[in-house]
Amino acid sequence: MSLVDELQKLQQLHDSGAIDDTEFAAAKARLLGGPPEIPRMSHTWANDAPVDADRIERETRQWAFVLHLSMLAGYVVPIAGLMAPIIIWQVKKNELPGLDEHGVNAVNWIISSLIYLIGCAVLCIVLIGFPLLIALLIVDIVFPIMAAIKANNGETWKYPWTIEFIKPQQSW
Repeated sequence: MSLVDELQKLQQLHDSGAIDDTEFAAAKARLLGGPPEIPRMSHTWANDAPVDADRIERETRQWAFVLHLSMLAGYVVPIAGLMAPIIIWQVKKNELPGLDEHGVNAVNWIISSLIYLIGCAVLCIVLIGFPLLIALLIVDIVFPIMAAIKANNGETWKYPWTIEFIKPQQSW
């Protein structure tokens, strides 16, 4: 088999996805007898355009910021504060893996907050529930704002008093 045939076969393997950019560069260098070329960017978006880590990080921060603040949408449109963060998380978590932990934290807080709301409503019978409802309303506003600020700074913040129902996916 000639060198041209070997290079064509290697290109076909690369085009079919059987080998990635790094493996392709190393195999091509072995065939040509030179040092391997190192691809500059290995991550790609759905349209196969190269994307650098800074852009992914920036978009993760932006979407995490929006995800946390979308919890406040329920004060404007009923149920939107419950649905918007879940939708953002589910739509973007595969595209931006760093967003998964933010989404899990937000959903766990939403579920925990609903449980606390039911508990406060029951405790309204003995009057202690009313101040607890006010406290819950305050933390339901403050916590998402704090989480959004942390997310914008590139940090993941776990909501205090959250019951962990869902765990983030492990990336191996």
